[in-house]
Amino acid sequence: MFKLNTLCAALMLGVLSSLAGALESPAPNFTRTEDIIYGRKFGVALTMDMIKPKENANGLAIIYVVSGGWFSSHPNGAVGNTYVDRGYTVFAVVHGSQPKFTIPEILQDMNRAVRFIRIHAKDYGIDPDHIGITGGSAGGHLSLMQGNAGDKGNPDAKDPIDRVSSRVQCVACFYPPTDFLNYAKTDDIAIGRGVLGDLFAPFDFHDFDTKTKRFVPVTDEAKILEIGRKISPVYHVTADSPPTLIAHGDADTRVPLHQSELMIDKLKAAGVEAKLIIRPGEKHGWKDQNKETALFADWFDAHLKAAAVRK
Repeated sequence: MFKLNTLCAALMLGVLSSLAGALESPAPNFTRTEDIIYGRKFGVALTMDMIKPKENANGLAIIYVVSGGWFSSHPNGAVGNTYVDRGYTVFAVVHGSQPKFTIPEILQDMNRAVRFIRIHAKDYGIDPDHIGITGGSAGGHLSLMQGNAGDKGNPDAKDPIDRVSSRVQCVACFYPPTDFLNYAKTDDIAIGRGVLGDLFAPFDFHDFDTKTKRFVPVTDEAKILEIGRKISPVYHVTADSPPTLIAHGDADTRVPLHQSELMIDKLKAAGVEAKLIIRPGEKHGWKDQNKETALFADWFDAHLKAAAVRK
């Protein structure tokens, strides 16, 4: 019995030592506020997490678009640590997810999220006029749409949030779709077909019929192409588009490098500062993307911080 008690005591001591070691580990250098509700639709709450540095916050925000294949769910694990370490407040935005919602509906969510962050800028301790955005794949597509197709807001809207701008001032993203009408090559339509044929739901466009009170599928090809154009960032580039950095692997078959090249060329032609980082031999994502994330942080430092100083 004595030996058993001694063994149990030793085991307990080991457990307590392990717990003590865990408790002595460095505390996180940020605070995380989860499930901030930035909007509601069809009775469903739209949420985001705010990750804010405990010290040396620079007063600038970066939106991290939580999206892959236009599927979005609560962000787990480390989100935007590189940016938080640089002093940025990161907003991890979850949008209405496919297969329930289509890309045009998702874009409405992203517009709402940017407006919500901007109107609450004082509460969050950030500059509402200098907001960056980042994401990968579908998250990159949505980032570029906010940078190029966000609007100034409706001054006559009943909701004060809808009166402010949904534009962002700087973009850095990974391997984004940019032109669904010319996907792998010219005239290659990928509106839920071809390479993206297994992602039909985000492109399953519907209109609400006011007579029957039902959502009916959009079947007219001309209208489908029109929507495809509206949700393609490349068609929204102007001289007012924000500085943009894109990283892409040249062996990517899911989102061909062609997509980023189209976007960068269009931005440069409009006189916008734009840069493409090409990773030789890499496909749709790679292990050491933290290297590019650090370069993204440099990009935000160079453009958001500099702009804030000039303000």
